[in-house]
Amino acid sequence: MKHILPIHPLTKSAFAPFGDVIEADPSTMRLINGGTTERFHALASAEALGEGASVILNIFRGQPRAFPYSVDMMERHPFGSQSFSPLSGRPFLVVVAEDEGGKPGVPQVFLAGAHQGVNYRAKTWHHPLMSLGQISDFLVVDRTGPGNNLEEYFYSEPFIIEEPTP
Repeated sequence: MKHILPIHPLTKSAFAPFGDVIEADPSTMRLINGGTTERFHALASAEALGEGASVILNIFRGQPRAFPYSVDMMERHPFGSQSFSPLSGRPFLVVVAEDEGGKPGVPQVFLAGAHQGVNYRAKTWHHPLMSLGQISDFLVVDRTGPGNNLEEYFYSEPFIIEEPTP
């Protein structure tokens, strides 16, 4: 039996159980640098849990996914958050799931606009990066340090994402 996953627009309220949507929020705007720069303040908080852990910045270059796409696994990071902010001006898919007794539940799929990023909280089940259409770069903020900060879960039956229409 095929489990087709609907694709929802990425909104702060819909994504709140999993983390933060990173986008310009007028309610957080402050003028800085003599009034020449708008700062959208404290849109997300990076987590780096455990002794010797720290927050790092990376660029991930994602290959575009082919559709229909089978979601057969999810991952999570028990000791830190992980954020993805697009640098290539392209939308991307965000796939997350609620924790159900130490394993991910049914995935939820969100279409992130080119102006939106996401910050997954520590221990949030999510699918690896899902670029759309062409190779895309992302600024990724996550944790480095001792300990295994990656857990993976493989579903017995995959869930299907059909071609998104950005």
